[in-house]
Amino acid sequence: MKTLRFEIAEDAPPARIDKALGDLSGEELSRTRVKALIEDGHVRLNGEACDAPSKKIKPGDVLEVDVPPPVAAEPEAEDIALDIVYEDSDLLVINKPAGMVVHPGAGNYSGTLVNALLHRNADDLSGIGGVLRPGIVHRLDKETSGLMVAAKNDIAHRGLAEQLESRTLKRVYKALVLGVPFPHKGSVDLPLGRHPASRIKMAIRRKGGKDAKTHYTVEKKFGTEFALVECKLETGRTHQIRVHMESLKHPLIGDPIYGPQASALKAALKRGGWGPETAKTVQDFPRQALHAYSMSFLHPVSGDTLSFNAALPPDFHKLLKSLDKN
Repeated sequence: MKTLRFEIAEDAPPARIDKALGDLSGEELSRTRVKALIEDGHVRLNGEACDAPSKKIKPGDVLEVDVPPPVAAEPEAEDIALDIVYEDSDLLVINKPAGMVVHPGAGNYSGTLVNALLHRNADDLSGIGGVLRPGIVHRLDKETSGLMVAAKNDIAHRGLAEQLESRTLKRVYKALVLGVPFPHKGSVDLPLGRHPASRIKMAIRRKGGKDAKTHYTVEKKFGTEFALVECKLETGRTHQIRVHMESLKHPLIGDPIYGPQASALKAALKRGGWGPETAKTVQDFPRQALHAYSMSFLHPVSGDTLSFNAALPPDFHKLLKSLDKN
């Protein structure tokens, strides 16, 4: 990955950051490419991450752009087994395992859900998402398991995307968090945006962030130290549940970015009286304890209501069982 650096001249006229970078980079970056880099968190304005293409720049500002290496125009089809929950001529619902990346990107050019879909449904996947995301309507983080829907044609893709936009495509997640949220049922309505100092993190951004709302309910308590929480998304921002629960001081167990400090986790396990075997299971859990448990939407062609559930995967089930003293 290379980094481009530009300093805005003192006599430069006011301009949007995407236009300014497009002009400054000459033929190296198109305006469309610049916009994508901004939205993906690859651009910094005066040292802080900027994910708003419309942000205005001023004389003396310093712009830095991290440009990932180019990837193949079309990902290759790969014979990768998928857990198909439902399939018809218009769409398919997949139970994605933890560890699988949804679409090719920097450092993950193969082994993704897209590679698997191209092998399985190469002739009828929707292309609206572009060559890197055929059929993909929404995404899950690499280490989040659970339900996703993919479109097989453009009509289905448009219909599902519209439901996602209008917030009628319903998604419910289960998460194991540190502590027990109080009240036991509530909502987090806090806007999210790129972290000002880290490209890989999201953060609460009261100014300039995108609206984000999560409804949560405590489903089961493990003493006062841990809780299984059901989270219903009203919006679907990157890392939304992970950041919102961390904002309540109840971070997800196993989360490598927003999770609890090792000392806090150790103290909770000791306070709750769990033995060394349980402590090891919890402390060594290798991913955020988050699973996309259920999904419902209107079939974009037939109009029928479709609802699906996916049981917790074995690693998550084992984690909960280790904490259950009953």
